[in-house]
Amino acid sequence: MPALLRLAEATVRFAGKPALDGVDLEVAEHEIVCVLGPSGSGKSTLLRVVAGLQPLDGGRVLLEGRDQGRVPAHQRGVGLMFQDHQLFPQRDVGGNVAFGLTTRAVPRAQREERVRELLELVGLPGAGGRAVASLSGGEQQRVALARALAPRPRLLMLDEPLGQLDRSLRERLVVELRELFGELGTTVLAVTHDQGEAFALADRVVVMRDGRIAQTGTPLDVWQRPADAFVARFLGFDNVVEATVSGEAADTPWGKIPVPAGSAQGVRSLLVRPAGVRLVPEEEGLRCRVAARTFRGTHVAVHLQPADAPRLEAACGLRDAPDVGEWVGVAFDVEDVVVLA
Repeated sequence: MPALLRLAEATVRFAGKPALDGVDLEVAEHEIVCVLGPSGSGKSTLLRVVAGLQPLDGGRVLLEGRDQGRVPAHQRGVGLMFQDHQLFPQRDVGGNVAFGLTTRAVPRAQREERVRELLELVGLPGAGGRAVASLSGGEQQRVALARALAPRPRLLMLDEPLGQLDRSLRERLVVELRELFGELGTTVLAVTHDQGEAFALADRVVVMRDGRIAQTGTPLDVWQRPADAFVARFLGFDNVVEATVSGEAADTPWGKIPVPAGSAQGVRSLLVRPAGVRLVPEEEGLRCRVAARTFRGTHVAVHLQPADAPRLEAACGLRDAPDVGEWVGVAFDVEDVVVLA
């Protein structure tokens, strides 16, 4: 697919420190790309650069092959939706959705039809006359989305779009958004710090660190094969240690651990996913004491403390998790071991 958006060596500095450091990124037409990263990683600056709200100190932003360096924000043909909705309280729902159409002098009959169509699309049929103050947080988010979509932007950008909503509502809305964007064929660039939200929404995930791209790939690729220890820990994996890989085994603080065939050799970071930490009889594996248990809904995260090594996390079935204070043995399944950079 052709690139609708391309960033080439995009650089932004604040007080001499790079917020974006030579970033190269392409977003294809109809693709949904989510940019992940901790606070200060540069993800929101990237969004503002594309929107024309933040000038570049170096590099270029191209939309459909055209350099946007001298194109003001309101002429770029992109939509932008923030986490705090930024709805106009003095306008009703219909007036908010129609705002972008009004500024483009779209005839009234066409505006009204577009508002009706969009409110049905986002699950708020007939809500055009309602006051903004009467809406729930989820309803306000739907109105903000409809407003952003109204002018038919060639690129829709979302800045922490579900950040202010409770978890159950976020999980429901992210599924609806994925279906909606697929139905409309919308090209989306979103930023979020929530990997679950990004992985559910995106065709491709971009992980940022200190103004640079640390890894990009499909959600499955990034989850299964984090590029390095930073990405692994950002995704929530705690079982990361330094190891020396030789052949199909690695020497680690947890003892010798099998690694997949073809793994990079030498001193590396090693990830063991919790699903690969298997509990065995105490005398048959690495001896650990159960230090804590955390209920995770579908499983129990069991935190294990070896005598002279970092803690381990294991994922256990609800009925199989040992009690705090018990001693167990640990073995490692090679399918859940990843040799990192």
